[in-house]
Parts: sequence; C-alpha cells; structure tokens
Amino acid sequence: MGNHHSRSYSLSGGSQELPKRDAPPRAVPPVSQPAARGEPEAQPPAKEKRSHQGFDVDRDAKKLHKACKGMGTDEAAIIEILSSRTSDQRQQIKQKYKASYGKDLEEVLKSELSGNFEKAALALLDRPCEYAARQLQKAMKGLGTNEAMLIEVLCTGTNKEIIAIKEAYQRLFGRSLESDVKDDTSGNLRKILVALLQANRDEGDDVDKDLAGQDAKDLYDAGEGRWGTDELAFNEVLAKRSFKQLRATFQAYQTLMGKDIEEAIEDEASGDLKKAYLTLVRCARDREAYFAESLYKAMKGAGTDEETLIHIIVARAEVDLKGIKAKFQEKYQKSLTDMVRSDTSGDFQKLLVALLN
Repeated sequence: MGNHHSRSYSLSGGSQELPKRDAPPRAVPPVSQPAARGEPEAQPPAKEKRSHQGFDVDRDAKKLHKACKGMGTDEAAIIEILSSRTSDQRQQIKQKYKASYGKDLEEVLKSELSGNFEKAALALLDRPCEYAARQLQKAMKGLGTNEAMLIEVLCTGTNKEIIAIKEAYQRLFGRSLESDVKDDTSGNLRKILVALLQANRDEGDDVDKDLAGQDAKDLYDAGEGRWGTDELAFNEVLAKRSFKQLRATFQAYQTLMGKDIEEAIEDEASGDLKKAYLTLVRCARDREAYFAESLYKAMKGAGTDEETLIHIIVARAEVDLKGIKAKFQEKYQKSLTDMVRSDTSGDFQKLLVALLN
C-alpha cells in the first residue's frame, strides 16, 4: 500500500479551476460574487482560495443526480463537479443531494462507479481529516497493522491536522485514535506515534542556535553506538521541535559529526522506526519535496501504487499540491501531470489529471 498521504484542511493554494464543460453559458459575475441561486454560501471567502467561481449547489446536485440515474453513468459530469469544487463545497453538495433525493451521494456513487475511480471519488467526498481518519482505521482494523499508513499520516501532519484527524476519528468510529494506535503498535514506534498524537510541536518561527547544538549532541549520544537504549531523545526532538528548529539541528549535527542525520538513522535504526524517523526528517526539511518523492516512487518502475496517488493528490489538493507539482518538476525534470497521465488510465486518470490541473 505504500506511502499514503494524508490530509490537511488549511485550504490554501492548489487552485483548481476547470473549464466548465456543460455548465449553461452565463455572463461572468464579478469574481467575489457567488451565484445567488439556491442555498446561500456559508463559507468565508478569505479561507477558500480555490472557491469555484459561480458555485451553485442546486445545479451541482441536479447534475450529479442526472449523471447517475437511468442506464449508464455520465462519468464526465461526475469528474467535472468533484474535481473543480472545494472540500467545503462538496460537503454542501452532499447535504443538498441528500435533502433533494433522500439518498447519500456516497452510496449512489458506490453503486455507479468501481475500482480506483470509485476510491478517488469517495475520497473527495470526505473532508480531508475524515479521509485521513478512515485511512488510519483501515490500517488498524482486522488482523495485522499497516504501519506504513500510520507513519505516513502521523509523521507528516501539522498540529492542526492531527487534532482534526483525532476529532474526525472519534466522530466517525466512536473511539479514541490514540488508544487504537497504542493497542496496534508496540515498542519505540508506539512511543514516537503517541508523541506525535499529542500535537504539541512548537510551530513558532524562532530558531535557538544553542538548543540546536544541544539537540544535535543528544541525538548523537542517543544514536551512534548506543542505539536501542535511548530513542527518547529522538522522540523528544523530532516530535516537538518546529520544522525550522529541526533544520538548524540537522545542520548542527552535520557540523558536529561530519555526517548527515539521515545517514545516521539509516545506519542505526531499522524497520518501521527507521521509516518514521526518516519521514519526520524529510518533512522537516521540505514537506512538498517529501510528497513529490512519494508520488514518484508510487509510479516509477513496473506497476503503480494507486492508493498513494489517491492519498496524496486528494489529501493535498487544497493544501500544497501546487508546490508539490513544482518540486516534482524540479526534482525529476518531468511534469507530475504527464507522469500520472501515462501511469493511469480511464476515468481514474481523468479525475486525477483534473485535480492536478
């Protein structure tokens, strides 16, 4: 299942304006003016960076109903609406659909769609925090645990994201995410994940050079030569310091030890713990580059890890997808959209490409 990416709700960036293929032609209203037909728009415009111009919840609900009724399904209409609305707007469409037709839009789409296209469409109907909560629940239910998913979601989240995921998990499943993670993991992996679930990373902008030097020394003492005895220092530093502070610490580590922190982790840790520490370090260095690399790995070589594509593209759509695309281009000298296009097919491909545009 690989690296699934999580979610985030600070809606910023990733402008997703799609040409409206089958919307009735109408004079373009002033940009700040949402279409005033149907239900009033509740969300504040400031937060909604990719709010779809002329969003009309009535029209969208009708179009989706029409796309799914009778023989056959109008996939193009479904793709157009789901890919070009914000998460908040999709919530409004779901409510409107239920009120108008007495059915849950999710259930209707489940019966009409299939495969990865269905998975991606349903993921878009969740709020990002709900989608992440479902991914975590799926990773822990039944026999065995998908540790990679727990690491992917929890080691990449901001405080705000983790708090929202914990609330969504409680709401959707009536259980505490922290208790479930404690039950399903053990040892040092459990310790780092539980530390991250506290969501008390410093998110300030200040860098304390002395602290960076001290942390670098603590990480060295905890790791090299004595690995397995003192992961506490790693947990303390990687789960609580701000990303900016961590970058100073990694620099100090390099200066002090003459080796990169990732190299030290590769040498000294193993298995899921190594994966968790490396994910934290890479996200602290450059979260967008981390996601770009995860997407690249999901597509390079034989076979495609579609779960990861859905996970990152859907979860980051309103957060930093624009930045991820730019990093991908810079790092691999190819367009993320083109690579997705050549690695996927059918309606699934069309939906992902629409989200990327």
